[in-house]
Amino acid sequence: MHYLDRREWLLTNGLGSFASGTVCDARTRTYHGWLIAALDPPRQRTLLFSHLDTSLEIGGKIWTLSTNFWNGGKTIDPVGYQFLRSFDTDPVPHWVWGYQQWQLTRQLVMPYGLVEDEEGFRETRQFCHRILIQYRYQGSEVATLRLRPLIADRNFHHQQFDEENLQFSQLIGHQCLYLQAMRPDQVGTPWQLGWSVGEYQPDELWYWNYYYPEENQRGLGDREDLYSPGYLTISLEPGATVTLEARVGCPQDTAALELNAQVFEAAVQGEQDRQNQLVVIAAGEAGEAGEAGGAGEAGGAGGAGEDEIRYPSPIQSQQEWETIWRQLLKAGDQFIAWCASINSPTVMAGYPWFNDWGRDTLIALPGLALATGRFTLARGLLKTFGNYCRDGLIPNTFPDAETDPIYNSIDASLWWLETLGLYLEITQDWDFLIEQYPTVRKIYKAYTAGTRYNIQVDAVDGLLTWDAPDVAITWMDVVLDGQPITPRLGKVIEINALWYSALCWIGKWTEKMATGAVKDRVRLLHHTQHYIQQAQQVKTSLQRFWNPDKKYFYDTIEPDDHRNSQIRPNAVVALSLYHCGFAENQARQALQVARDRLLTPYGLRSLDPADSEYIGYYSGDRWHRDSAYHQGTVWSWLIGPFCRAWKRFYPTEPLPFDWKPLLDHLQHQACIGSISEIFDGDEPHLPQGAIAQAWSVAELIRCFRE
Repeated sequence: MHYLDRREWLLTNGLGSFASGTVCDARTRTYHGWLIAALDPPRQRTLLFSHLDTSLEIGGKIWTLSTNFWNGGKTIDPVGYQFLRSFDTDPVPHWVWGYQQWQLTRQLVMPYGLVEDEEGFRETRQFCHRILIQYRYQGSEVATLRLRPLIADRNFHHQQFDEENLQFSQLIGHQCLYLQAMRPDQVGTPWQLGWSVGEYQPDELWYWNYYYPEENQRGLGDREDLYSPGYLTISLEPGATVTLEARVGCPQDTAALELNAQVFEAAVQGEQDRQNQLVVIAAGEAGEAGEAGGAGEAGGAGGAGEDEIRYPSPIQSQQEWETIWRQLLKAGDQFIAWCASINSPTVMAGYPWFNDWGRDTLIALPGLALATGRFTLARGLLKTFGNYCRDGLIPNTFPDAETDPIYNSIDASLWWLETLGLYLEITQDWDFLIEQYPTVRKIYKAYTAGTRYNIQVDAVDGLLTWDAPDVAITWMDVVLDGQPITPRLGKVIEINALWYSALCWIGKWTEKMATGAVKDRVRLLHHTQHYIQQAQQVKTSLQRFWNPDKKYFYDTIEPDDHRNSQIRPNAVVALSLYHCGFAENQARQALQVARDRLLTPYGLRSLDPADSEYIGYYSGDRWHRDSAYHQGTVWSWLIGPFCRAWKRFYPTEPLPFDWKPLLDHLQHQACIGSISEIFDGDEPHLPQGAIAQAWSVAELIRCFRE
């Protein structure tokens, strides 16, 4: 390759740990490394093992195979990418370097970190953060492979620098090396590097000023110093391999593992078997649940059996479909992580930098868990977030530090109710409804009587409203210098659509519970009638959002009753919910406007390009990027609501969307095998933001399943 291929790859371990890098093997981000361990799963993510600088000596000639950026990107040294012949991610990241009579292959696998022990998976869990690396040599004569580990001990958001107070200790064992950072006020994380063959030589060096071009483009710190404790020398006959493992833990805490090619192959096979099981579950359980669930008002909220799948254009064959479906299931699984502090699953909103967020999890849950038949996972996620309900609010943020969750979302609780409804429709798990009903009532009472941020029901029209200065609590939540970019105070269209759907759900649930109740039957039926009447009032009041001049819906009705007529995708979200309270003729007109003004090959723009506040490119420092975040930037997750709404209101017309660009992006662009968080609003709609986003992948899964 004579160009730098800066596309990215990602491995995760189900605990929040991950490994990430580029095709050309250069680190372009602070977040690139081979072992970024979530020491308090899925939080406290720490870069321990960056990479191995690699060289190959054959017949007295040395080939340096690494690639690094220096000097603000003006210098690339070495230029190992020029010897790169191929790269693939199936089944794991796989590089092949070669020249004339030799070839060197490298593979990485990150084994799943949640380990079942003898006492049983549900009773006891062991967390294991590790990565395995294998090199295989092919050539006409014996070669010498030299590997120099570059290491760190830092928060994954920050950079490391050579400082007097930072030292690394190393203890050399039999074919292994124990490493630990030491600071005057802090002892670092102990971990070990092991190898199957080779001779290790201590040779302590600092490599200064690695340059990270992606961070420079984001206006962030773009340089780092990495430490190397020594190097490993391996003599390789043609066809020989060397296997290495980096693993978190002290010597007494980690079981000795005899490394060899079979260990690596077993790890790869284990990961393939686990992914195969995801395919089996999605093909079987989701289909059975779809038959039990039914479509309801959502026009396809239930799952679909394998024989019901229709290939979306441009997929032409069963084989092509199976490849893409497997990629989507694999991509979705990468966001599922175990949370140690609550002993329950969670969802990482995106890689490489996002944590687990309430709103994102609940929007992504139908695609990641319901459409894939992972109903136990869905149940656990709903239960976890329901347990954290306070003052009727579901938290939107769980910080890294040991601090309380942040309740800064008006819609997370409403998404919880909507997703609970979808779960119950598919699974008919009415025992879970009875268990969660107190939380349902808590949310209803808080929103009706009033809670934080002056969230309350307007007694006149029944609509939900809120009014709190200097905050942003809808999904368009950017605040710069204390000022929200999109304040959206008052009555918000998708919030009130969620409120209407919630009232419909609760009415249905109380009626269901009354059927089997004895002493509470009369009370539950009375509640049912009240919810139905309240839902009808909200449905009538939703007409206040219709803007006949633009043939679209107002985005907000502000506290002073001013109506915001900007064309945003939130109306599409409102039209896509299970229970829809809008008139068909209005919905059809609005979808035509959304198609013409917001739809792109990668999702929906967050603002009409004709709007004076529209920003077509997401670039620059944090201020410029955040300014554009919801002012025209394309969000790929919104293609899901658009598809569901279109199928509901235009059931006989083809979807006006070509899947090819988004599928090409999944398979060949940005982070290979995943979907980016956002794209530029203007052509060519370059991918931006997080390289892999949970709700982006989840909505694609959901679209294809439905």
